[in-house]
Amino acid sequence: MSDNTYRPGPAERTVLDANGKSHSVPTGWELLPPGDATLTRRVKAAGEFWLVQEKRGRRMFSRGVWAPAATIERVRAELTAERATPEYAKRKQAGAERREKEQTEYVGEFTDAVRRYLAFHPRHAALAERMADVVAAHATPVGSGTVARTKRIPVEQRAEAAVIAWMRHQTTAYDSLKIPRVKGKRREVRRMLAGRSKELLERYRQGAAADEHCVLREALRQTEAQR
Repeated sequence: MSDNTYRPGPAERTVLDANGKSHSVPTGWELLPPGDATLTRRVKAAGEFWLVQEKRGRRMFSRGVWAPAATIERVRAELTAERATPEYAKRKQAGAERREKEQTEYVGEFTDAVRRYLAFHPRHAALAERMADVVAAHATPVGSGTVARTKRIPVEQRAEAAVIAWMRHQTTAYDSLKIPRVKGKRREVRRMLAGRSKELLERYRQGAAADEHCVLREALRQTEAQR
């Protein structure tokens, strides 16, 4: 935690530093809530500020930025005026089109990676196509927070993880299991279910006879009916 990064304090207009010491927010300061990244970035660049973050589980969430109210008001007014110009509107439109193009290309790339991971026997090629489309549709939306959105691992690993995660929720009783609150137990259950899912996938890779009542086919039918 840096010198100007804090946690929410025990009372209104207070924060906690890395050592747990409480500090009162300076008079004349205002809390700028998260949500407008550009405004937040410019306020931080304009002068003194306190960043407030809170950890929930493994994730860190921003609770806003404390800064002089006059600074926030000035930067907000400047940004509002800038966003009202035709040049800004053009840049925004161009950015949106670029992101849409990148997303379309990534969905295609990810769908191909899922298809390669499935590697079903030719007699089950149609099933593989359906499953690749369903898994990609679930995993690739921007902001979904799924493994498909990370850049930390190769797309092939993302595809495998996305398939196993989708099967865990759609073809097993994982979501209704009462897993004891014992360290490592949930990970153990997930490994066990992943093993079962991989065994099922292997049957389709080997070209086993189709079973219309297979949990995988049933899950695909239900998912496609909801789309």
